[in-house]
Amino acid sequence: MSEAVAQRTDRAIRSLVPARMDRLPWTKFHWSVVFGLGVSWILDGLEIQIVSESGFQKTLGMSAAQVGLTGTVYLVGQVVGALTFGRLTDRLGRRRLFIMTLVIYLVGSGLAGLSPNMWFLWVCRFVAGMGIGGEYTAINSAIDELIPSRFRGRVDIAINGTYWLGAFFGALANLYLLNPDNVAENIGWRVAFFIGPILGLSIIWLRRHIPESPRWLLTHGRAEEAERTVDEIEERVRREGGDIPEVDDSKAILVKPEDRLGAKVLWDVFVHRYGRRTVLGLTMMVTQSFLYNAIFFTYALVLTNFYGISKADTSLYFLPFAAGNLLGPLLLGHFFDTIGRRKMIFGTYTIAGFVLLASAWAFHAEILNATTHTIFWCVAFFFASAGASAAYLTVSEIFPLEVRGQAISYFFVVAQCAGAIAPVLYGALIGDGKDRVPLTWGYVAGAVIMIFGGIVAWVIGIDAERKSLEDVADPLSKVSEESGARA
Repeated sequence: MSEAVAQRTDRAIRSLVPARMDRLPWTKFHWSVVFGLGVSWILDGLEIQIVSESGFQKTLGMSAAQVGLTGTVYLVGQVVGALTFGRLTDRLGRRRLFIMTLVIYLVGSGLAGLSPNMWFLWVCRFVAGMGIGGEYTAINSAIDELIPSRFRGRVDIAINGTYWLGAFFGALANLYLLNPDNVAENIGWRVAFFIGPILGLSIIWLRRHIPESPRWLLTHGRAEEAERTVDEIEERVRREGGDIPEVDDSKAILVKPEDRLGAKVLWDVFVHRYGRRTVLGLTMMVTQSFLYNAIFFTYALVLTNFYGISKADTSLYFLPFAAGNLLGPLLLGHFFDTIGRRKMIFGTYTIAGFVLLASAWAFHAEILNATTHTIFWCVAFFFASAGASAAYLTVSEIFPLEVRGQAISYFFVVAQCAGAIAPVLYGALIGDGKDRVPLTWGYVAGAVIMIFGGIVAWVIGIDAERKSLEDVADPLSKVSEESGARA
């Protein structure tokens, strides 16, 4: 145990907990955090891809509009879940919430596979959406606070990118389960809904062994428990062969826990104290969400209306698209910790935008076919996916710890609302596939929006790479060593 045990001075707590967490080497403990918590995005990608094929439509007697509403119900559930559990994860702790939200998702998605009618399905989709929305807030908060600062960027970006691993496997599952030659039509979609819960059940035991964030414990007046938790983590790291260096006592912080975080405090944080960061977070989240929803939810329409691909075969073209989205965060994530956040966000956003501009020109010139257009999408979203994952990383690390869960939830909700406009707009631009001009201008607009997001990140972005979370944004409970006054 470190010699710098938490000390009380005028009710303030002096502690090396953050510094002790950041200087840890990478060991099996951190892999357990990655696998135990990172599955959330796989589940979300799996859910959306399975539902997008609407295998339940005929069995439940649903119209096309009702099928579309099924997706909307899930997104509304995510919004409600993010807002509800975002506040709770800041008040009750990361661990309690990332177990609770997973259970909620398991119940909602599992019961959806047993739906006897449309209304039952909608209720289940709403519940599953609430669970996943809550996962986004609790999981991002926990990962950022448990992973050492020098690894935080690549880990967070890679985990957010695994959404596309879920989408990839969802597409593969659809190819088999929704083919009546393989599985009965009224059974295949039900089996598909059970895939996520089975995966979730397999990791729930792993989550039980992931500790509460020591940083959260420290800033909520539970200093002794925070120190004890770090002691246990360090002991586990030593057993796994990790070499733990000493911590410089000058890295200690002084905090005075404060539970009264009402609307006035939130307004001060997001508008006055960190107003520029709020603009940064909103811009990054809205631009990537708009572009992704515009392309992702209409790619099948483009393939069928402009290139004559059958609906059954569109999943084959989705597989490389999902692979490109997955590889981008995995291969580029390292550079967000080395080259830096601001430079890499600018680079990934703008490269994606210019590739889309090139594809818009080629699309209008009618020199593309289904394969070459998909290749353009793969290249553009190889970069866009890394940038989009960095957007989630950004909003989770640039605000004080005490409001981190709420910050993630607010930006997530705004992004979802902005992104919800895109499928409707681009669906109208696609039309019956006879006129390419409207969609061409839609692609140009999406590309320009993405480039704009990259420029904003370059101008007002935060160089948070390899920095402690407490150096990126002072905890609201932090006080100065000299006067004991709030920092």
